[in-house]
Amino acid sequence: MFNKNVLLLILLAFTSFNGLSQEKSKSKSSQDIVNFENIQDVLKNDKLSNEVDKKIKKKIKKKKNNKLKEIRKFNVPNESSFWTFMSEYWLIKNVIFLKWDFRKPDYGLVKTFQEFLEQMGIFELKFKILLLNTPEIAHFALPSDKNEIIFLLSVPFIRTLDLSKLEISLLMFEDYLRWKEGYAKDYIKTPELSKLIGSNFHGKKLDKKTLKKALEKYDEITSDKGFNYQQQFKVTSTMSKILKSDLKLWNSYFRMIQKIDNLVKTNILYQKYLKIYPSPEMQINWLKPKTNSNKF
Repeated sequence: MFNKNVLLLILLAFTSFNGLSQEKSKSKSSQDIVNFENIQDVLKNDKLSNEVDKKIKKKIKKKKNNKLKEIRKFNVPNESSFWTFMSEYWLIKNVIFLKWDFRKPDYGLVKTFQEFLEQMGIFELKFKILLLNTPEIAHFALPSDKNEIIFLLSVPFIRTLDLSKLEISLLMFEDYLRWKEGYAKDYIKTPELSKLIGSNFHGKKLDKKTLKKALEKYDEITSDKGFNYQQQFKVTSTMSKILKSDLKLWNSYFRMIQKIDNLVKTNILYQKYLKIYPSPEMQINWLKPKTNSNKF
């Protein structure tokens, strides 16, 4: 038999062990509950944090976009959209001189010229015809964006010459060839203007001097300097080559040049024409059958 004291010690040890096991189990259970609640809290906090992050990012993006919009307000049009903008600006500045703001009859020129272009194999060319109530500028194709032309045409000029719709189309087609070669644009486009086109002047002053100089060069090319003999010769030669396949068109063009030649020699109002389009008389010589003396 066990000694009473030994038995008592065994009972005490078992009781203590059982108590420790229950305490550990209780502690473990309690710990499990705390950890689960913590995970839930972390998840909630993460969701809130993500929403906050999204809102902050959205706010930053909106602020950035607003700033970009503000900066873009100071963009100078780029090469693809500058020239039509500049030409229209010049037209508005010179409305009194050009006298284009008047009640115009419908001559049906748009339809006639559109058909003429298609006859020449030219499609999808956008153009505007601005009639002028002045003899100051007889006709001109202003610098403009690709596939978009602004034609100026003097009503007194076409009436004085009594030009037919076909002759007017030939006159504008000649201007189209000058436009295509970029003669007026090259004259107006200074290095300073090239630098200004497509730039941004946010936070600094716009270079108004360069724009003013460009407007002055518009005045010069349309009313004073015009085109040189080499340019005139090239355009006349190109017209002749294109029209020779249709003698009716070629003869109409030749007669039109003769009309202009006679006009500038007899009407003082159009003597300035020779500054812009040099010597219709020489054009006639260039159009005649080639000889050594006719070569430029």
